Amino acid sequence: METELLEEFLPDFLLDYFEITTYKKLGDLSTKQMIFEIHLDEKNTIKDNFKSIEYESKGFLPSSRVQDFPIRGKAVYLVIRKRRWRHKTTRKEITNDYSFVAKGTKLTEDISDFLKATGRDPRRYDK
Repeated sequence: METELLEEFLPDFLLDYFEITTYKKLGDLSTKQMIFEIHLDEKNTIKDNFKSIEYESKGFLPSSRVQDFPIRGKAVYLVIRKRRWRHKTTRKEITNDYSFVAKGTKLTEDISDFLKATGRDPRRYDK
């Protein structure tokens, strides 16, 4: 029930590739504010251009912590774990590539675009 409600606040495409494993409401010591931390694990599906019969899942890469839009005034952090696959004969490892993280930041692309747009509002400088 609780994860169904969280799904409404997450970016649409995210749940096509990831599933919510846990979520926590925590206190951030640096800001002295409550935050939400949502943990997501990549689903066990490999890229379309690779044959899943030739690859086997070999666990997860180290997790990444990405900031998303706040919910009810509380900061939201997505803790994302991507899978890695290894070719059964060549032992070459691959991962899926997702472009939802804005380059050079720890923010989702949606919130990054939003913050850029607020900084370009010409009405802010007309005073």
